[in-house]
Amino acid sequence: MIRRPLELLALTLAGGLSGVWLAEGKWAPVLGSLVGATIWITLDNVRAARVLAWLRHGHAVRPPQTSAVWAEVVERARKGFKALNRKARKSEARLQEFLAAIQASPNGVLLLDRNASIEWCNFTAAQHLGFDSKRDVHQQIRNLVRDPVFIEYLNHGDYAQPIEIDGRDATPGHPQRISIHIHVYGKGRRLMLTRDVTALEQAEAMRRDFVANVSHEIRTPLTVVSGFIETLLNLDLSPEEQRQYLQLMDAQAQRMQGLVSDLLMLSRLEGSPAPGGTEWVGSQALLEQVTGEARALSDVISGGTHRIVIEPCEPFDIAGARSELASAMSNLLNNAVRHTPAGSEVRAGWRLTAEGGAEFFVQDNGPGIAPEHLPRLTERFYRVDRSRSRETGGTGLGLAIVKHVAQRHGGHMQVDSTLGQGSTFTITLPPSRVLVA
Repeated sequence: MIRRPLELLALTLAGGLSGVWLAEGKWAPVLGSLVGATIWITLDNVRAARVLAWLRHGHAVRPPQTSAVWAEVVERARKGFKALNRKARKSEARLQEFLAAIQASPNGVLLLDRNASIEWCNFTAAQHLGFDSKRDVHQQIRNLVRDPVFIEYLNHGDYAQPIEIDGRDATPGHPQRISIHIHVYGKGRRLMLTRDVTALEQAEAMRRDFVANVSHEIRTPLTVVSGFIETLLNLDLSPEEQRQYLQLMDAQAQRMQGLVSDLLMLSRLEGSPAPGGTEWVGSQALLEQVTGEARALSDVISGGTHRIVIEPCEPFDIAGARSELASAMSNLLNNAVRHTPAGSEVRAGWRLTAEGGAEFFVQDNGPGIAPEHLPRLTERFYRVDRSRSRETGGTGLGLAIVKHVAQRHGGHMQVDSTLGQGSTFTITLPPSRVLVA
């Protein structure tokens, strides 16, 4: 701090002495001192200008060469620049992490200015609403999303509740619903959140359908049983009539019991972990068990006139849950017996695949299934012929159980059918579940 006044004093004295030496007269020292002071002021202004230019446009690691107090100003400013740069880099890194987190969100996020132009959005929002997240920044959202429901929502300004519109991928056969909720912040800015609620709406619809179907399936046999009970209580019936009514009541009770059993099976399949690979069951033992059940069912339905033919196959072991596999196989074989006329032929059996896996197949020569029904066969309570399914005791849950069992064992179910020629149902298991002796 002392260096600057010392420099001024030195240049002033030097100027005064030069004036005495170069000129005569009493004003010569004064003029010389003024010249020395002027030179110092000029040099100091040059230093100040260099420092000011550096502060305006320079870089923290390339400070100007200077001296005196300006050197300390430059050094302090340089350290301040470095500290600010460190803070700025940290802030930028945190901002990028925050934006990356929002970018990875399964929900869409848009920032709108007071004119409803897009300031920033993540990829999910652009995908939900059908525009480009980079190209369309600064575009007005109303020009990109022209759904009338959304435009009215945006213009009305009441954002207490979200709205729903069709998504960009919505088609007549595959709906997509996007929920939009706007929140106001700052000076007229808006935060817009989008969410794909298609799965939620489908799940809610499935829940409603499930409750309605279960209620319908149980109400029918309950009505029959209640009617028979009322008849038995109020009418004087002969022993044969009583026996007949009791047999009908037993059939309806068995139907309800089968429905409850299938519902419990589905619930257990969906709520428990997949079977491990430590429990092994023989393919032939499973086949003999389900074949016996199918022949017993044929005796009840058609007096045993179905021809159930078992295709031979090399025995092997399967890693999985015996009860689940038996249930899936039994459902396929029993369905073939139920849905084919008396005297029809049903072929079933195991076969090993070239990849080392295995397939259980059931083939019938029944009426077949129309192509439009095939994608929906594994839906709960879906029936191609509702009246015939109920007559033969089906619950409408069998193929849903088969699909879940196959998936839990790493496999899948396939259906091939032609109207008037019959159907083939196949459960395919991966090589990791098959051990050939």
